[in-house]
Amino acid sequence: MSELPIPVLNAPIILAHGLCGFDRISACGQNLKDYFPGIREQLEAGGNRVLVARVSPTAGVVRRAADLKRFIERELPAGPFHLIGHSMGGLDSRYMTAKLGMESRVLSLTSVGTPHRGTSFADWGVRRLSRFLSPLLRLCGFPHEGVFDLTTEACQRFNEDVPDVPGVRYYSVAGQCDRAMLGPEWLLPYRVVARAEGANDGVVSVTSAAWGEHCDVWAGDHLNLVNWPNRYAIRRGEWSNLAPDYGRIVRRLAQAGF
Repeated sequence: MSELPIPVLNAPIILAHGLCGFDRISACGQNLKDYFPGIREQLEAGGNRVLVARVSPTAGVVRRAADLKRFIERELPAGPFHLIGHSMGGLDSRYMTAKLGMESRVLSLTSVGTPHRGTSFADWGVRRLSRFLSPLLRLCGFPHEGVFDLTTEACQRFNEDVPDVPGVRYYSVAGQCDRAMLGPEWLLPYRVVARAEGANDGVVSVTSAAWGEHCDVWAGDHLNLVNWPNRYAIRRGEWSNLAPDYGRIVRRLAQAGF
């Protein structure tokens, strides 16, 4: 069965990456890795203008949101746009929309695997590792607030302080996977989050990721949601390119009148 065509929205789409993310990694003029592999191309092939932001990889939400605003004002000085934010990028987008004077320009915000209510794995990490990692990161000159902003307590305060903006349409995507799809890098966070919150994508629970007027649940781990392949699913012959799933996001926006 062929995919439905991707509609052309009446405004550009901004993709915002998560913690420790990037727009793309290049060396010697060659593109080595995209954070959103195949997704930009998929949406552009439908006729949409798509921009991929780059913000501080490890800073807290306030700084990353300011970085996101500067990127947009530089690349898209005027006019409305849609936001799609993966993981912490969804929190950055919410903060920028509500707190940094961009509410009149943002038409919609779709968060993908965003820990709106925090993640128990950040709680676990802060309790056990912060006294060692924070000084090390400071010594190396890296901001370190990002992980702290993803704890359940920090996100509760965030939600109290950063209300949704009337007139902006909020949607979300959550990820859910079983242990058979998880590599060793995901097993610890998956177990921590599963014990405390239930079904999750390896780091963010379905409950935490659900936000706005509609939430899709996609099968996959936290990075599969932005089309990073899952090697275990590939071995089992069950992996499929998830870039076309972003067509569903765009179709929902088109159906909403955008």
